[in-house]
Amino acid sequence: MSQNDAPPQGLRSILPLLAPHLWPPGEPALRLCVAVALAALMAAKLTNIAVPFFLKFVIDGLSAPGMAVVPVAALAAYGGARLGAAAFTELRDAVFARVGQRAARVTARGIYAHLFELSLAYHLERRTGELSRAIERGVKAVSFLLQTALFSLVPTLLEFLLVIAILLWRYPPVFALCVFATIAAYAAFTIVTTNWRTRFRREMNRRDNEFSGQAVDGLINYETVKAFGNEAYETARLDRSLKAYEDAAVRSETSLAFLNAGQAGIIASGVSLAMWLAARGVVAGQLTVGDVVLVNAFILQLYQPLNFLGIMYRELKQSLIDMENLGALQQLRPQIADRPGATALVVDGADVRFANVRFAYDERRPILDGVDFTIPSGRKLAIVGPSGAGKSTIVRLLFRFYDVTGGAIRIAGQDIRDVTQASLRAAIGVVPQDTVLFNDTIGANIAYGRPGASQREIEAAARVAQIHDFIAGLPDGYATVVGERGLKLSGGEKQRVAMARVLLKDPAILVLDEATSALDSRTEQALQEALARVAQGRTTLVIAHRLSTIVDADEIVVLENGRIVERGTHAALLAGRGLYHRMWTRQQQEPENAELVATC
Repeated sequence: MSQNDAPPQGLRSILPLLAPHLWPPGEPALRLCVAVALAALMAAKLTNIAVPFFLKFVIDGLSAPGMAVVPVAALAAYGGARLGAAAFTELRDAVFARVGQRAARVTARGIYAHLFELSLAYHLERRTGELSRAIERGVKAVSFLLQTALFSLVPTLLEFLLVIAILLWRYPPVFALCVFATIAAYAAFTIVTTNWRTRFRREMNRRDNEFSGQAVDGLINYETVKAFGNEAYETARLDRSLKAYEDAAVRSETSLAFLNAGQAGIIASGVSLAMWLAARGVVAGQLTVGDVVLVNAFILQLYQPLNFLGIMYRELKQSLIDMENLGALQQLRPQIADRPGATALVVDGADVRFANVRFAYDERRPILDGVDFTIPSGRKLAIVGPSGAGKSTIVRLLFRFYDVTGGAIRIAGQDIRDVTQASLRAAIGVVPQDTVLFNDTIGANIAYGRPGASQREIEAAARVAQIHDFIAGLPDGYATVVGERGLKLSGGEKQRVAMARVLLKDPAILVLDEATSALDSRTEQALQEALARVAQGRTTLVIAHRLSTIVDADEIVVLENGRIVERGTHAALLAGRGLYHRMWTRQQQEPENAELVATC
């Protein structure tokens, strides 16, 4: 599912993402933080309600006939109430900070864990930039919504009700009616206008995702952009997305100006009417000057949270929109999942059997049709064939990135669909043709094969992969950062790092997907000798371009159009003078093009 196409998620689908963080299960310390924060919140609101009363006492005291002393007690109470309200508010925010940050952390961790569980098919279709931006906005929205739901929306509404109750208690009903009408009009106008503006925010998000996706694509493929001289083309392509975002943002801002103007007009009208009523009461002798100040203080005190309520509602709607992608992602389910009751793979002998395997990414275009072969435990089998023959698909199926559509794949007699994916992949190590490294140190990239490995073990694997001397000669040694996708290293150096990584993993089954295609002849020969030693006792599957690298294979399988057309040893296949013989002859005649022959 494209991030741009994520369906709108209602509050009902968002609440499950928020509810666990309001009262975190199994986290007594966090629950205590929530309780203390709520207590501080109530104390702040009650203290805040008392402030106008103390101000009224001060004014009435100063207005009393024959007043000879300053009403110190009333002034002290007024100052103490204001300070107390601020102190309780700051205490609330400080105590709840851990809850909000933990919620953001847990949400981000959960989303990324869920993404790693999704099948390869999803990750081949998504755009990294769009996904990253959507998750970033969604995680921020979780923290905001928690703060809003718990400490802003409900308490603000509670404060409104308390003020109305006080006005009904102390003054004619028209005062409470005035405040209530102002609140109702403000809320209705805010809700209707904000709902209308929602489409503009959603369009901004879509365009923002689009720009981020294109920008990341261009930066990741920087060398290709430079090689083809397409800097202007990429910039123009990004500018089209920015132009669309600009138009959506302008519509959003102009509609926001309309919303703000309407809200200000409603508030100004309500305040003016309330003050007129209070002033008329003083003239009639029914109210004191202190009452006028009290009503004015209540109105002004409500103005700020009321104005914030409008901003809060807008942000609430925007946050719900920002969380749409998170809700959609949470609803995705992996296409490849462990079966109920799946057991761990028992690696006993580690023979690999492809039994009449059929597969198609699209049922209209079969990729493999009745592929049948066995790799005995500890033996090496090589697969060769022209482009599109299905060699890379065999590796993906072995890792169970996809399920076969017919036949079965068995390891040590166990159907890989009946075992857990984690145990299956723990038993297999691969050195891919296109090695991508993490933007970390060389040592960390090698240690990725077995996190927690000692430096001695890392260096031992690097020696077998014929790269230790190169690393030792670098100024920072194993602490050298390889750059994004390992771009600071050559293709051959990256492959040797990948080889060291898989050697450190020490798998029972070894997959070499053109593991030496980027190496020079001398290094390749040395690495082939090392691989021969490493492969002892391991079941080895080799996907080969250079036929010279697989002449020692116990069996060679030749694929064409998803079918096995030849099989046998190197000598037997040459004697058969079929497809393998033609490929061998062509590579011998055109050695400079050997890497272009029989590509996956």
